[in-house]
Amino acid sequence: MTTVLHTARTTLRPWRDEDREPFAAMCADPVVMEFFPSVMTRDECDEFVQRRATEFDERGWGLWALDVNGRGFAGFVGLAPVGFEAPFAPAIEIGWRLAQPFWNDGLATEAALAALDYGFGVAALPEIVSFTSALNVRSQRVMQKIGMTRRAEDDFEHPRVPEGNALRPHVLYRKKSPRAT
Repeated sequence: MTTVLHTARTTLRPWRDEDREPFAAMCADPVVMEFFPSVMTRDECDEFVQRRATEFDERGWGLWALDVNGRGFAGFVGLAPVGFEAPFAPAIEIGWRLAQPFWNDGLATEAALAALDYGFGVAALPEIVSFTSALNVRSQRVMQKIGMTRRAEDDFEHPRVPEGNALRPHVLYRKKSPRAT
């Protein structure tokens, strides 16, 4: 069964076909994609949405489409397995990407807290990680606001970012389940 999460201002839900267009527009925005090696094509966005649907079918949770109550599709927030080899993997990461009109209003933090609660509660995950380019201070602030901590020795070079690219150095934040012993 697919899970839907609600916060005071948002709904985290499975993806719909009508999300494809605004998602592709968001991922074609160079400001939104500033800390990624490139913007995404429409085909890449459609593949991303299809993978999310498959993950929801398999687990019932994942990277939820994010609706802001009264304003519609805003991006995504959620949980996903780390998809590359790294010293901290296997692990489940929490991530988000919001369209510019939804920035600087605490929405990513609000929705991420709901995803963390689900991850540590219903999904019974012992730990959740998050990572971003060392240059991405905005995402690091969200990680801090949701109670994640960073140890410099966990920072890494992202293997999917080309060597020499300024975005390759990444920071890693972690949060252990309050239930972990």
